[in-house]
Amino acid sequence: MNVIDTHIHSWNFSRARYTWLEGNTSLLNRDYEIAELEQARTAAGVTGGVLVQAANNLEDTDYMLDTAAATPWLKGVVGWLPLTDPVLTENLLRSTYAANPYFKGVRHLIHDEADPRWLLQPAVIESLRILAQYQLSYDLVGVQPEHIETAMAVAQQVPTLQMIFDHCNQPPIAQAALYGRWGELMKAAAMLPQLHVKISGLGVTAQKGDRWTAIDIMPYVSFLLEHFGVDRACCGGDWPVCLLAGSYEHAWRNYKEVLTSLLDAGALEKVFYTNAVAFYRLSV
Repeated sequence: MNVIDTHIHSWNFSRARYTWLEGNTSLLNRDYEIAELEQARTAAGVTGGVLVQAANNLEDTDYMLDTAAATPWLKGVVGWLPLTDPVLTENLLRSTYAANPYFKGVRHLIHDEADPRWLLQPAVIESLRILAQYQLSYDLVGVQPEHIETAMAVAQQVPTLQMIFDHCNQPPIAQAALYGRWGELMKAAAMLPQLHVKISGLGVTAQKGDRWTAIDIMPYVSFLLEHFGVDRACCGGDWPVCLLAGSYEHAWRNYKEVLTSLLDAGALEKVFYTNAVAFYRLSV
């Protein structure tokens, strides 16, 4: 079965600045080149991948695009653009990024912004409209209920923009809450057809180190599939961040166990492969 990992990171401190890693004492505070993932990727059965931004700068975007161009199994990049400056955003797309065959979408580290409504600034909304005109998607890295509310407000203002919740916008797995405010808002978000969900990052969210299992995440994945359906969900390993909660293979083993218990073969192909191809417009 073809499996596209829609959430992979790679960073290199000589190529870009990653402010969130400055002073970080975890295993993440070093270079992670894509070649390091090769053995684990093969063992996990991943056949294609999408690189996702790790810094709010163009240097990170350019590094990822170079990495994708040199790595045959990588099919796309979710980069960064200066969304607070719509004129510059459009100029960069027109002059550089729109023509790059790997540039598929955009993300900003909104969870590091003090205001959870950062995306609703008029200039940012204008930039998001430009993304939609270029048929680029937007990745939502939300961690608070307010980020879900913001996503729904963006969807109303920019209805042609396809957006996806990275890491399911942090379900309350660690609290074993079924499903609380997160559930209420994600159920409402699922009513908007341009909002999609990425089953990723749940090992770290579980806050159990490498002891998390398929059982821990099963109710939340089932809830999301019930409301978003099998046509608006895909899966991502979140390497190397996932290493904070065990190996890459461990993450994929748990995701596959959950999804194969919930879905038939046709639906599995959608969640593991065809939805990712469609959402990110991948050439495979």
